[in-house]
Parts: sequence; C-alpha cells; structure tokens
Amino acid sequence: MMGTVKKPLPVKLIVSAFAGGEALLAEAKARLVAEFGPIDYESALLPFDHTPYYTPEFGPGLVRRIWAFEKLIEQGELAAIKRRTNDLEAEWAVGGRRRINLDPGFVAHSKMVLATTKDHAHRIYIGEGIYAEVTLYFRDGSFRAWPWTYPDYASLPYLEIFNQIRALYAAQMKK
Repeated sequence: MMGTVKKPLPVKLIVSAFAGGEALLAEAKARLVAEFGPIDYESALLPFDHTPYYTPEFGPGLVRRIWAFEKLIEQGELAAIKRRTNDLEAEWAVGGRRRINLDPGFVAHSKMVLATTKDHAHRIYIGEGIYAEVTLYFRDGSFRAWPWTYPDYASLPYLEIFNQIRALYAAQMKK
C-alpha cells in the first residue's frame, strides 16, 4: 500500500553557540531572541574542550551555551535558519576570522538534528547550500550517539541537556 504524504510535526529549534567569552554569547543570545523569539531553555556555560580544531581561528578558552526556543518551527525552515546564523557569524567576524560559532538544529521526539555547510556520507542536502545531520537519536528513554556524533554531543552532560529539551518539546506537543 502506498504511503500517504503528510505534513511533518513541528520541531523545537535549538542553537548551540561557542565563543571566546560570555559577553559575545550574551550578545548572540539577544540577537537570536530578536530573530527567533523567546528562549525557554538555556544550558549552563560549558567548556568547549573536546577538540582543538577551532583554536587557530578562535583562540583558546572557548565556552558554549545551548539554547532552545519556545516557538516550534517547521523542519523545512532549518536551511534558511542556518543561512541566517551564518550571516550573524559573519557580522561578528573580525579580519575574516569568526569570533562566534552558531550551530542551529532541532529536537524532535526521535532525534536531534544539526545543520551544517559541510557535506559528508551521513548528511543529507536540505537546500540553500545546507546539509542536515541526525546527530543524536532517542531510544529507551534517552538520546544516544551515532559513531559520527561529535564527542561533546556524545558526552553524558550533553545527552542530559538534549533530554531536558526533548521533555520541554514533548510537553509543548501535548498542549
């Protein structure tokens, strides 16, 4: 029997941001709220120390926050949102070097997805030069990592963050 085309459920927008300090993260938070509406989840300040990859561009001592937004979005909006966050990164850049990294994505019942400009075997093109990656999947009461999941997102503190965001999302979807 042929499947029926259905509109997908809305999802919870998240943005994972890292920078060299809290001041720029606070500025970014204000801009993101102006763009995407109120935040209903903010992580603690997290050390960004799982990889030295960004040190040449950003310098040492990076810190991260993860935000979730109250207003649910359509999944198809993710490419445009990633393009917008890239524009914001460029606004804050100095001398061609980014000072902040903004990674939007979403949390749904079964997965956490991140948007990226980088293609890879496990990423799907979603338009506008943007790819999507299922970074975490939900099973047996918790998010879990894939072999390709970045080590920070695979760590227990991050899994707990996304489980909390998923609980907020689930409560919103019940309403």
